[in-house]
Amino acid sequence: MESANFKDEPEYTPERIESLKENEIFVFGSNIQGIHAGGAARLARKRFGARWGKGNGLQGQSYAIPTMQGGTETIKPYVNEFIRFAESHPDKLFFVTRIGCGIAGFDDNEIAPLFAGAYGMENIRLPESFCKILEQKK
Repeated sequence: MESANFKDEPEYTPERIESLKENEIFVFGSNIQGIHAGGAARLARKRFGARWGKGNGLQGQSYAIPTMQGGTETIKPYVNEFIRFAESHPDKLFFVTRIGCGIAGFDDNEIAPLFAGAYGMENIRLPESFCKILEQKK
């Protein structure tokens, strides 16, 4: 699959995402049960095709990463799975929200390092706060 050119797209995930282009995916923090009742998960369900009862993976124009089942060590395998998924879909642009930093109760310093493997990937946009943390850790 040929990669798309995303150079004209935002450098970071926008603070608010109200709509997506056809090839864009909203990446949000979920609970493993897929109860998308609040925060970004609710937005994903209402606007971007997240399915009730599905707590992980691609759903419409959204991608769920479970964040509420334990510590960051329980989130990392799902983040790694997402990065592999994005690598195998270079025609899609993934906007990662501040997963885990809302209802799940983590802060950016705990979650950003999980995305070190995604930092700099052409088809993944991370929140600006995550990028600043990852730049400091270089």
